[in-house]
Amino acid sequence: MNVILFGATGMVGQGVLRECLLDPTVQQVLSIVRKPTGQQHPKLRELAHADFFDYSDIESQLTGFDACLFSLGVSSAGMAEPQYTHLTYDLTLAAATTLAKLNPDMTFVYVSGAGTDSTEHGRAMWARVKGKTENDLLKLPFKAAYMLRPGFIQPLHGIRSKTRLYQTFYTLLNPIMPLLKSVFPKYINTTEQVGRAMLRVARDGYPKPILETPDINTF
Repeated sequence: MNVILFGATGMVGQGVLRECLLDPTVQQVLSIVRKPTGQQHPKLRELAHADFFDYSDIESQLTGFDACLFSLGVSSAGMAEPQYTHLTYDLTLAAATTLAKLNPDMTFVYVSGAGTDSTEHGRAMWARVKGKTENDLLKLPFKAAYMLRPGFIQPLHGIRSKTRLYQTFYTLLNPIMPLLKSVFPKYINTTEQVGRAMLRVARDGYPKPILETPDINTF
């Protein structure tokens, strides 16, 4: 399986990339990044691209892929709805519409979030925007598309959040994570579980297009 990966430098994306490189069914990973990270692996090729809203100048390098694993995103904290929509909906659909045109047999897997509002009319701004993003991704002419809605995500294997406040929070919670997972098993995922779930649905499919936290943990 040949995979395109968006968001490999983020906390979730690091976990997805790790699982891709470990999985024997993945032959090639093309990671789209704004700046090269210097990470090297026989399966991995990084493609530096500055404008994540326009892929016209690199379309020739985006063909021949079986799956796109998309974990690129931003927090809505402190953002007005137009700005968050631009960095969530517009950014995601720009990549997805390009890939659907170039790879009609591709499976697109998107990391959304627990609480996403499929009606697009709820009170939470971020949930409405994520809901619209999911809905419009599902309308694109891919072979298949899946939306993952993880809950609280625990970073594993030395993976760290780039946001200092979030990383501090994860560090403080780490000693009690076994207890939290035993009490709230339906609300907690790990970077490993999210990465494996994305790969599994890309390769084997799933009975429904939207996977909630418990679905992710089944992998």
